[in-house]
Amino acid sequence: MNATRNAPLVPLILSGGAGTRLWPVSRRAHPKPFMQLADGQSLAEKTWLRARAVAGDAPILTVTSRDYYFYTRDLYTKLGAGADQSRFLLEPMGRNTAPAIALAALQVRDLVGPDACLLVMPADHLIADEGAFAEAVNAARELAVAGRLATFGMYPTHPETGYGYIRQGGAIEDTSGFEVDAFVEKPDLETAQSYLASGEYLWNSGMFCFKAGALLDAMAEYAPDVMAAAERVWAATDREASPVELPAEPFAECPSISIDYAIMEKAANVAVVPGDFGWSDIGSWKAISELYQSDQAGNRVRGKAVLVDSRDCFVQGDRRLVAAVGLKDVVIVDTGDAVLVAHRDQAQDVGQVVRQLTELEHEAAIYHQTVHRPWGSYTILEDEDDCKVKRLVVKPGQVLSLQLHHKRAEHWTVVQGTAKVRLGDEEFLLEANQSTYIPVETLHRLENPGTEDVHLIEVQTGSYFGEDDIERFEDIYGRA
Repeated sequence: MNATRNAPLVPLILSGGAGTRLWPVSRRAHPKPFMQLADGQSLAEKTWLRARAVAGDAPILTVTSRDYYFYTRDLYTKLGAGADQSRFLLEPMGRNTAPAIALAALQVRDLVGPDACLLVMPADHLIADEGAFAEAVNAARELAVAGRLATFGMYPTHPETGYGYIRQGGAIEDTSGFEVDAFVEKPDLETAQSYLASGEYLWNSGMFCFKAGALLDAMAEYAPDVMAAAERVWAATDREASPVELPAEPFAECPSISIDYAIMEKAANVAVVPGDFGWSDIGSWKAISELYQSDQAGNRVRGKAVLVDSRDCFVQGDRRLVAAVGLKDVVIVDTGDAVLVAHRDQAQDVGQVVRQLTELEHEAAIYHQTVHRPWGSYTILEDEDDCKVKRLVVKPGQVLSLQLHHKRAEHWTVVQGTAKVRLGDEEFLLEANQSTYIPVETLHRLENPGTEDVHLIEVQTGSYFGEDDIERFEDIYGRA
């Protein structure tokens, strides 16, 4: 037990993926970890607080992308995270969990030591019982100190077909863990029912605990191609930078494979800690709906809705009133720019909508009406063939990139605050109710030099209004 207490515990939060089954709220530019739940907190915030609760003052490492870094950092700062409490490892692209975890283990090995225990947690899971989770972490940490690769298995409450399963083996002496007989793929309904009835199977949570050195040893033995690629990436990385960014060219050569396939299904020293702490990966609108209280007809509502002669429906309307008449087992989600209507039993198939939108190159697969940027945000007020209107909010001290557009002109009108504008070689201030015009092919930049948010209306005119019509020349956020 003394060894367990003395072994550093480093939480590793994996924050990536689009969460396509939760469209239209989860989109590529604002994915599932950033979804706000009924209490106003996002899944990413809940995960960070959970990590802080079990790790004390130890730094928390987050693996994410540059696209999500600034927003994630701001969320953590809002929760009280200091610069020394959050470290970031930025991927240039997604290569699944095995390369991400291997590189995080290399960083922890170098910074803390090979005996530091990594607690791996996806940023988009929900856990209801924090106390029971902390007990499970302590049990997994004890196994990790003993050289085990520990995973967390959840006692199934129903025959779920959307999760992988773990067949639990014999008890490991003097611990709360068990051997793992097998990892099992997502089953069909009949097989899931048999798993539930047998009492031998656990849901595979996708959370892990192991020593950094033990993970790297297992990676070298069972996935040497992943290990070799990760070492090449790490050797080419500027490890003193903050945040640490992984170089794109060697990282692209990493095999795209999950930690389950690469290591956990092959290694002999794997253990599972069974748990009952209200875990969910919030993988569908059906799962989201179950977080809300139902009325006598089984309906669950977030926002403004009127339901008439309807049963067992979930309605989420963020802005507009939603009315439903004579419906049963239906999910309705209205985000203002898109509406999802789906049968409750087919909520897992929403990802097919996103695939079709992606094939059509529709922006609704990527962006919301409000899009978060490192400098603030913009909200699309109107989007037509001949113009596009946005409301920009620029945070104090923030600066947009020095840029130009090839296919559109812009009109800026300040409605709140004082903006500093560069237009060609000229710089000037714009106060509330003042405006300026940026012609096509004109170098320009917007800055907030004050202590309050700047709000302005941007009217775009021209032949094309896509976000890819931006040529950046200078950018403090590294996007140039």
